[in-house]
Amino acid sequence: MAKKLFGVDLGGTTIKFAILTQDGEIQQKWSIRTNILDDGSHIVPDIVDSINHHLDLYKMSPDQFIGIGMGTPGTIDREEGTVVGAFNLNWKTTQHVKEQIEEGTGMKFALDNDANVAALGERWKGAGNEGDDVAFITLGTGVGGGLISNGKLVHGIVGAGGEVGHMIVKPNGYLCTCGNRGCLEQYASATGVVHIAQDKAEEYEGNSRLKAMIDNGDEITSKIVFDLAKQNDYLANTVVDEVAFYLGLACANLSNALNPEFLVIGGGVSAAGDFLLKRVQKNFEQFAFPTVRTSTSLKLAELGNDAGVIGAASLARQFAEA
Repeated sequence: MAKKLFGVDLGGTTIKFAILTQDGEIQQKWSIRTNILDDGSHIVPDIVDSINHHLDLYKMSPDQFIGIGMGTPGTIDREEGTVVGAFNLNWKTTQHVKEQIEEGTGMKFALDNDANVAALGERWKGAGNEGDDVAFITLGTGVGGGLISNGKLVHGIVGAGGEVGHMIVKPNGYLCTCGNRGCLEQYASATGVVHIAQDKAEEYEGNSRLKAMIDNGDEITSKIVFDLAKQNDYLANTVVDEVAFYLGLACANLSNALNPEFLVIGGGVSAAGDFLLKRVQKNFEQFAFPTVRTSTSLKLAELGNDAGVIGAASLARQFAEA
């Protein structure tokens, strides 16, 4: 019987699990809450317990699996299988994740950064069409990315390759959590969209539902901004135009450097769909090098929440080749 793959997507609020075939088809999936109490010390034991519990449930054994792959926030040492600086997990010190999970499950284990893993998922089973050159940008609370060149993830010398959220798109712009100013993350993330909306509402004097909501102290989300823009709210549309400008500029810069076959845009903000993509495309075409403009395609991600577990499972395929 063909061996299977385990994919784990570790996030700040939930941990998603999936059992997949070697062709990347999900057969079972489930999730548990992420318990970040006590410096995140419960997270890895919870992962081990959940895997073992479901093996029992499905009457399966570790030798039926090639291995486990996992995507995680933080700074990763792939060789050592350690994670440090994953602050949304309360992991401030080095976590020996690989050692603990291999010991607890009896299966081989590999891990990578969560955005890289989502990029692998989209490349394997989603919008990347198994291409050798695929760039992925994920727009969530922050902006992450994963770059695949010649069929391999770009990690860089210390693992900081693919930090597309920290491309400077507006010199001396909004202050970013990284300490620099004008990072893409501050303009194209869910929080960035709201920041732009609040700033524009202050200056705008016309009629606008968005302005009324902001002036009233109502809670604003990026979804609200996009929904109002679709209803022809003038102020909301100027916000979307600005977001699309910076995102289009970033996509062009990235594509001018790498010339991927596909540049895939995913994450919560991308739920705005073609309404956002068409505007990003317009700016991309303005800034892209002529041959890049005609050879790199911008696409929306296709896997949604499954990108992480599918990409994580693809990490485990290396054990079959070893």
